[in-house]
Amino acid sequence: MKYWNLKKINKSALDKTGIIPRSISKLFEKFRKELDPNAEIEALEEFKVSRYQTVSSVKYLLFLLIMPILVNQLSKSFIFEPCVNYFWNDSDHGVFLNISQEERAFAELQRFEEKLHFDILVGKISNSSPYFIDNEIKQKALDLASKYALESSSAIKNILADLLSSAIFVSILTINKRQFSILKLFINQLIYGLSDTAKAFLIILLTDMFVGFHSPHGWEIIIEVILRHFGLPESRDFIFVFISTFPVILDTVFKYWIFRYLNRISPSAVATYHNMNE
Repeated sequence: MKYWNLKKINKSALDKTGIIPRSISKLFEKFRKELDPNAEIEALEEFKVSRYQTVSSVKYLLFLLIMPILVNQLSKSFIFEPCVNYFWNDSDHGVFLNISQEERAFAELQRFEEKLHFDILVGKISNSSPYFIDNEIKQKALDLASKYALESSSAIKNILADLLSSAIFVSILTINKRQFSILKLFINQLIYGLSDTAKAFLIILLTDMFVGFHSPHGWEIIIEVILRHFGLPESRDFIFVFISTFPVILDTVFKYWIFRYLNRISPSAVATYHNMNE
């Protein structure tokens, strides 16, 4: 199977528009195949290649997704966690990696203190001695210090594990280029084989999800999670600048793809998209 020309089998999904409409050219191509004495053999070969392409693409895609995740989790648990914990506990370090962690810790401590005073005032806690209050606040501060020290060390582990898994991901793509080419052909065939309505629906869904009027709230949450994952400061200025620029760039890419590729390959899908979007 390694000598089969997979591009030839799947090139119909990516044919360029010529002088003759594609519907007419496909009609003549259909007649030519039906009159061809070797049509049955070619159809059987195309089926075998298509089945091989599908199975190979699914296996490669699963391997491409599972292997980096597996490497990430195993390396974090058995390699980076013992090393980081050893150096983190052995050296003299602060509790926080950035000012955002400090602000969150101080806010939690302040809320705890306010709740403690409120519970004393409403009678939920009978002991109102200064010693009891100071002891509770001190215990909460120690808990927060332990919590954010663990978060700081986890951020370092995340950086190291993510770098390793990214290197594994790139290595898989680089080493097995043929499988990656088969996967691209399979995805192209899958996307361009959809009906015009399905294509338009997916385009509207993706554009509204990532560049729609409500997308900034989602992007804000995603950026905050990513920054916290790597132990980076959650700068509001950076988040707002990202939200104001990246969706615009993404929207431009979507429109360029529609104009440059989809409009050439499937004009009816573009027309359906415009009708559904109005």
